[in-house]
Amino acid sequence: MDSFEINKIAGAVLFSGVCVIALNLTAGVIFSPDKPEQPGYAIAVAGAPDEPKAAAAPADQPITALLATASAERGQSAARKCEACHTLDKSGANKVGPNLWGVVGRTRASHAGFNYSAAMKAKGGSWTIDELNAFIQSPKADIPGTAMAFAGVPKASERADILVFLNRQSDNPQPLPTTTGAASAEPQPKQ
Repeated sequence: MDSFEINKIAGAVLFSGVCVIALNLTAGVIFSPDKPEQPGYAIAVAGAPDEPKAAAAPADQPITALLATASAERGQSAARKCEACHTLDKSGANKVGPNLWGVVGRTRASHAGFNYSAAMKAKGGSWTIDELNAFIQSPKADIPGTAMAFAGVPKASERADILVFLNRQSDNPQPLPTTTGAASAEPQPKQ
């Protein structure tokens, strides 16, 4: 082997080393970890005094208050996430989930041709606005054992919009509950 071949091999090894170092530095800049204020994990000890908790997050407004300012148009847009598993039109077929036409006021687990989970069948009752609100917020928490894999809609105003839209998707829309206890036929549009 002559010196030219040895120089080529040494150059290739040196170039590879430089590339690895440059790649490491670049990755370190791009993916730099956030350093915690205090290293380690806090371990809860039984009988130890609790640390003061931060102020609790403000509670959501009641759904009845949000329904007054809800919009079916915004609800239609927000309900697009439902269309991955449900149909929303009157003659829509069942998909992964049942058709949602007329769901407000409908008896749970009663849509023809859909095989509901045992938990949903056992729950019984009808889908009221309040029941749908709790279910849409967190299906697995509201009905443990449901087959619905959707994580839920945490934002209360978005749920109110969806509920107004779902209520319109019916031959017989239900009156919406109000904060005064009376029922209104439709939310008033914002001025």
